[in-house]
Amino acid sequence: MNASQSKGLARFYMERRQIPETNLVLLFMTDSETCSREAYEEKALPPIRRFLETNPQIRAIVTLYGVPLRIAAPEASPEEKAQLKEWEDRKKQIENDLVSDRISDSDTRQRLHDELAQIQKQRRSFLQRIDKVASFDSELSLIKKTDYDLNMWLPNPFYLGFQNQETQITKSEVLMTSRLDGASPEIVKRIITDSIEAEKEGLSGTACFDARWPAPKPDTPVSGYSFYDRSIHRAALSLSISDSLTVVLNDEPALFLQGQCPDTALYCGWYSLARYVDAFAWQKGSVGYHIASSECTTLKQESSQVWCKKMLDLGATATVGPVGEPYVQAFPVPEVFFKFLAEGYLTLAESHLISLPYLSWKMVLVGDPLYRVNLVRNATESGS
Repeated sequence: MNASQSKGLARFYMERRQIPETNLVLLFMTDSETCSREAYEEKALPPIRRFLETNPQIRAIVTLYGVPLRIAAPEASPEEKAQLKEWEDRKKQIENDLVSDRISDSDTRQRLHDELAQIQKQRRSFLQRIDKVASFDSELSLIKKTDYDLNMWLPNPFYLGFQNQETQITKSEVLMTSRLDGASPEIVKRIITDSIEAEKEGLSGTACFDARWPAPKPDTPVSGYSFYDRSIHRAALSLSISDSLTVVLNDEPALFLQGQCPDTALYCGWYSLARYVDAFAWQKGSVGYHIASSECTTLKQESSQVWCKKMLDLGATATVGPVGEPYVQAFPVPEVFFKFLAEGYLTLAESHLISLPYLSWKMVLVGDPLYRVNLVRNATESGS
């Protein structure tokens, strides 16, 4: 890596997790948070694939501070450019007709307004379908697969919600990915040491779940934000019936306010777009994420208020977020992620993988992939 401290952080992590030095793969590419698709394919993929060819037992890849966060979209294809130009030309023609004196008939003008609205709708839908911007790590999870469609997302075969469905990719083609990153090398070191120490000392405190509505009746069909809001309720219920963390569930429209989440061990909530709310006192080993569209667009910009950056800045050990608009159904499903994470049998990366619906897309897991949560039993409930 061009980032001067990236290699040192990699060695720091490998020493503490007793990972062989031969597992270190060096990349020579930009240390900015965004790289081009060409740079990813020409500078990142070849050395990593060469390593995997001789080390087929590898199940997870860790990207370090200095590795780009996001892969920019490649140039649009001639067919895509032609379609976009066709809509743009027709849009300009309609707009010129509407502002001119040539068309006075009200029915004709209404027809043109309707056509213009339809063109704008079709263009938005088309741009969504051909969205090729991805997180570096999500794309890297499919490094074993040499040919696949870059448009939008691909269903994750490990996601529990797809277990009875046929997917375009197989489990053997997927690697777990996670990133050790943050605003500074000091934050990265803290993430590493906090993960290891929390495994030994145990994670205690409060699990804070921030829904926006009361839980729907069990048989109520839900989708989109309602699905995730209900899943937040279910995650809270799952933890509340255990004898581990204190659970705080907020189902009011307002978010948690400052001081309402003391000793935060786990957190999930929504929706404050790129505007972190300082309601938390993050514990060593804490894990959480905020469901909103832009929360991992940067981990470095000093003035940014995106949730992933601020959570890590203020002491969280691991978080999840998107590098761009992911659409809500792309987030890890809270009830799955927190259930398996809290049980402690699966690692952070494993819990993330089975709760994550899509790959080759926007989501990033920041944290030690080997971190295994070790909850401290609630002293009051356990009688200790």
